[in-house]
Amino acid sequence: MTFRSLLLRGLIPAAAALLVAVLASLLLGAGDVGPSRALATLLGDGDSDSRFTVFELRAPRTAVAVAVGLALGVAGTVLQAAARNPLAEPGLLGVSTGASFAVVVALVLGASAASVGPYVAVLGAAAGCLLALGAARLRGAGDDPVRLVLAGAALSGLMNAGSSVLLLTDARAADEIRFWTIGSVAGRGTDQLLAVLPVLGLGLLLAAVSGPALTALSLGDDVATGLGHKPRRTRALAVAAVALLVGAATAIAGPVSFVGLVVPFAARALVGPDLRRLLAVSALLGPAVVLLADVASRLFARPYEMPLGVMTALCGAPVLVAVVRSHRMPAL
Repeated sequence: MTFRSLLLRGLIPAAAALLVAVLASLLLGAGDVGPSRALATLLGDGDSDSRFTVFELRAPRTAVAVAVGLALGVAGTVLQAAARNPLAEPGLLGVSTGASFAVVVALVLGASAASVGPYVAVLGAAAGCLLALGAARLRGAGDDPVRLVLAGAALSGLMNAGSSVLLLTDARAADEIRFWTIGSVAGRGTDQLLAVLPVLGLGLLLAAVSGPALTALSLGDDVATGLGHKPRRTRALAVAAVALLVGAATAIAGPVSFVGLVVPFAARALVGPDLRRLLAVSALLGPAVVLLADVASRLFARPYEMPLGVMTALCGAPVLVAVVRSHRMPAL
């Protein structure tokens, strides 16, 4: 694929989708400020209520959603390449759940939500990522997407159960824990975003550095070794990148599933399997997907809002079914 073809088929459509999603996030909401008032505010002719809603509530929320989508979209692409499995997604394999569970444990041990930095979530995501890739290396699991997802579902279920037990035993942290088991960008501001930006930036850097080696790794360990790459080091870089990205996203928004599955699936349909192109397109499609899901969560049950994690699950489940049906499944 030439650079012009990459622009026309991948980058330009993804950038256009992101622009539409950003505008929708700024113009639409569950409150009284409708699209016309919000648009007038963006053009410099709004009242005080609309200015507060657009610039103090929706704009920070939009920025947080962009960061979360960027992190999860790139993390899903890297994890699928490292596991060589189209169903390797941070939410499905327990990586996001591991990050949120680590934060829940920290809260129960006495930490406050304000003092729990992104590094606790990164440690939990790293543990979940290692367990996920370990399951992928088990005999038969790496070649069977369904077994890998079942292993991830078991891991996620175990950690969700642990979070629920902790929720019942610690009433003080009940409200904070509830946020870390659902996932949402509502109420998140620039302070939380700035706290995770260094972690997010480092994760993106590691993902970019590991891209060429992961592309070679898709051909098999022996071929990658023959091309001068070191599979173990490549996977270690991929694990670090995924842990940093998912940890940053979870630290600011809680666990959000299916984004890391939907985004690579759509990017692959646009630009093919080359990982370097996939990373570039996923970096644009990820924020667009999260923003559109967040807008839908505001409008689905007005005047209330549905949690973002619930909306991404509703939208991502059909994609999961489509991916499974597109591959040959073993007979039961």
